[in-house]
Amino acid sequence: MMTQKEVKNSGYLGNPNLKPVGIEIDFTEDQIKEYVKCANDPVYFIEKYIKVVSLDKGLVPFDLYDYQEEIVNTIHDNRFIIAKLPRQSGKSTTVISYILHYVLFNQSMNVAVLANKQSTAREILSRLKLAYEYLPKWLQQGIIEWNKGSIHLENGSKIIASATSSSAIRGGSFNLIFLDEFAHVPQNIAEEFFSSVYPTITSGQSTKVLMVSTPNGLNMFYTFWRGATRPENDPQKSEYVPIEVHWTQVPLYSGGPLRDEKWKLETIRNSSEQQFQSEFECDFVGSSNTLISTAKLKQMFPSRPKTKTAEGYREYYEPQEDHTYFITVDVSRGQAKDNSAFTIVDATEFPYKIAATFYNNTISPLVYPTIIDNVSKRYNDAWILVEINDIGGQVADILHHDLENEFILSVTSRGRSGQVLSGGFSGVGQTSLGVKTTQPIKKIGCSVLRSLIEEDKMLIEDENLIMELTSFISKRNTYEADDGHNDDLTMSLVLFSWMTRQPYYKELAESDVRKGIYKQQIADIEESYLPFGFINDGSDESGGEWDGDDRWYLNSK
Repeated sequence: MMTQKEVKNSGYLGNPNLKPVGIEIDFTEDQIKEYVKCANDPVYFIEKYIKVVSLDKGLVPFDLYDYQEEIVNTIHDNRFIIAKLPRQSGKSTTVISYILHYVLFNQSMNVAVLANKQSTAREILSRLKLAYEYLPKWLQQGIIEWNKGSIHLENGSKIIASATSSSAIRGGSFNLIFLDEFAHVPQNIAEEFFSSVYPTITSGQSTKVLMVSTPNGLNMFYTFWRGATRPENDPQKSEYVPIEVHWTQVPLYSGGPLRDEKWKLETIRNSSEQQFQSEFECDFVGSSNTLISTAKLKQMFPSRPKTKTAEGYREYYEPQEDHTYFITVDVSRGQAKDNSAFTIVDATEFPYKIAATFYNNTISPLVYPTIIDNVSKRYNDAWILVEINDIGGQVADILHHDLENEFILSVTSRGRSGQVLSGGFSGVGQTSLGVKTTQPIKKIGCSVLRSLIEEDKMLIEDENLIMELTSFISKRNTYEADDGHNDDLTMSLVLFSWMTRQPYYKELAESDVRKGIYKQQIADIEESYLPFGFINDGSDESGGEWDGDDRWYLNSK
């Protein structure tokens, strides 16, 4: 057993601040009492023994603010915690201080520190390691492993740091999972993560999950927050305990006065109103210039799809007999830079419903048409409108010529009148399989989409689509995705909305005349290619005879 002086002079791999493995400490009576007190009270342990780096004063004791003390106690007393906190509130430092307490005073605890980027997760771990180094050695555990991405302590406890992903902790068993800035994890990755990690979370009776973030639109973090903040008697209320801190609770500096209106105005001048609303007011919809009003966006709540595939297909409503469906298609190159997306709208009656969506950033344009064709058949031979600005024309051609889908819609260009939805056989203007998104079309589509949603004539339950709408903002005299966001699903709805103002749409939406429309189109084709006209005498169209005078009389057999 080493003396206190010998322990103090010992180190791990040349670092005198770290306790190596195998050192037995001869505790004093006061140290035993102090150890027990720290083990029972994480707030006491943090305030007395954790040190943090201050920009002004260097290394200083971590003097918890009132809200930070509340966070620590809430984490300690509950399994599932979700915290909506403003920037510069010390949220990560507060959590890692608790994690230190957790691994020091519990045996064989596995902890995962996960962030939206691996570099961020490792930076959080480095701050934890710094705090660990300045603990007195009689409080430390011996170090087995100490590297950039992990820590392994002599009491069996481990901490790993990684980017949030479906593979980050797959196959492992974890006692505590810290999800830092979870709202900033891409939606598809967040979904994959929870699908993968859920068995890990539920495998133990005491597993803790700490989900901490500033808001970033209506994404999975928003869904968890809504679930946590529902009334106690609401069946959809989750078991997550919510923590919320307002920027007015945060001091200007350590030991200084609280932030005030003067600080708010100065912060807005140096950033923007939108940024302040999101990062400090913790408003899930921080933008004030979205196509859809903030009030309406906040009313939207995503539903769980009835069917979901790994490829990105989500189905919310099964096909209904005699219902009329439309598929509007946005096409990417399948190079992970943007997404191929489509929405399926049930246009039988108001409110229109988004029956299903597709969202994939790697699908090949050669494979995409088959998916569209299959879904079209599933939804009563749904009408298909493809955007052909880039390589969408290739998708439309495959649908029409290779897959022989008869329900792909054509658009005719008529000079100053612009593009007009048609049956494809108008005989006037240039006709194409699909539509090119132009400024006039986008302007009309955006205007109609806003009316449909804000007048409750369209029901949207898809999480990805809702998230896109929260960042679909006015920029450069048009609407587009804010920087760092996508608008592929939204643009497919913009095209649908434009289509609803087309005269031909009204015919298509009448499900009882669909067959008749196509019979007429076939007749138009024949009229275009044959040098004679048709005369129908009212008899059945099963046969006919030539009268020798450029006329064909239809008759019955």
